[in-house]
Amino acid sequence: MKVRQSERLPRYEEARARLAASGRAYEDAGAWRLRIERKPVSWTDLVQGRKEFHGRHIPDPVLVRSDGTPLYLLASVVDDAELGITHVLRGEDHVSNTAVQIQLFEALGAPVPVFGHLALIAGAAGDMLSKRTGSLSLAALRESGIEPMAVASLLAKLGTSDPIEPRASIEELVAEFDIAKFGRAPPKLDPEELGALNARLVRQLPYAAVADRVPDGPDFWEAVRSNLATVAEAADWWRVVEGPVPPPPEAEHAFLAEAARALPPEPWDETTWGVWTKAVAAATGRRGKALFLPLRLALTGREHGPEMKALLPLIGRTRVLARLVA
Repeated sequence: MKVRQSERLPRYEEARARLAASGRAYEDAGAWRLRIERKPVSWTDLVQGRKEFHGRHIPDPVLVRSDGTPLYLLASVVDDAELGITHVLRGEDHVSNTAVQIQLFEALGAPVPVFGHLALIAGAAGDMLSKRTGSLSLAALRESGIEPMAVASLLAKLGTSDPIEPRASIEELVAEFDIAKFGRAPPKLDPEELGALNARLVRQLPYAAVADRVPDGPDFWEAVRSNLATVAEAADWWRVVEGPVPPPPEAEHAFLAEAARALPPEPWDETTWGVWTKAVAAATGRRGKALFLPLRLALTGREHGPEMKALLPLIGRTRVLARLVA
């Protein structure tokens, strides 16, 4: 359920009025404050264990500004209470806020959620991440081709002893999630590890999961996905299929002409590459790298890439012949 705080202002005003009527809120210099009870406040944190603060060390916090604007403290507690939030998981930098929030839940007569405060994530060099770490913002990660499930797969296990593996759905992560596995030491987020995890995830994705981004068909996706680090890279390989590609080295023209003469007729399938290269080997005497590399370079313009047995039928006989005799 999605709510907007701007649409819930009457609910916050009602809560403020109830607190004022019970004596737990008072007006001061134009602002409304929560009257903190001078008693210990404790809870069992899901990550950090037993925590305790004493009310005498906590100043009365502002609930509503003098202009009538409710602050986060009031809005978040009212929302959590009315939406039935049972667990609050957040960064350990919010630990000091929890005692105040517990008193506010109690003052409103609402059940107090269970709290868990996770260690803050550090960068690969050990520096703490922040909103100013632009390269790791969600917008930057999305733009660089990182899949949402790669981020979720990493964050669901970062800080635990569990291996970080790509998962295809949130449901899989939920089934494996255990807050008790998270330690108190700041975990490190390495962008290179995230990139490698993303590549592993992409290579497992079925065509149905990317059909709206790779409209070239399941055969093409199956042919190239094992060589992708991001889904967007599939477009590069489609350009290889469609052409043009760089012309082959002049030194290989005679060999490639012989290979062209050995081309089998269509229709082609995944067995065609093996049949063709066997015929080329017999005609030229070439083996291994001397056989396969010039053919790959001539047909794709690249030394490495997806298996040629899958690419060859996609390129098709007409284009293959044109590239061999370019």
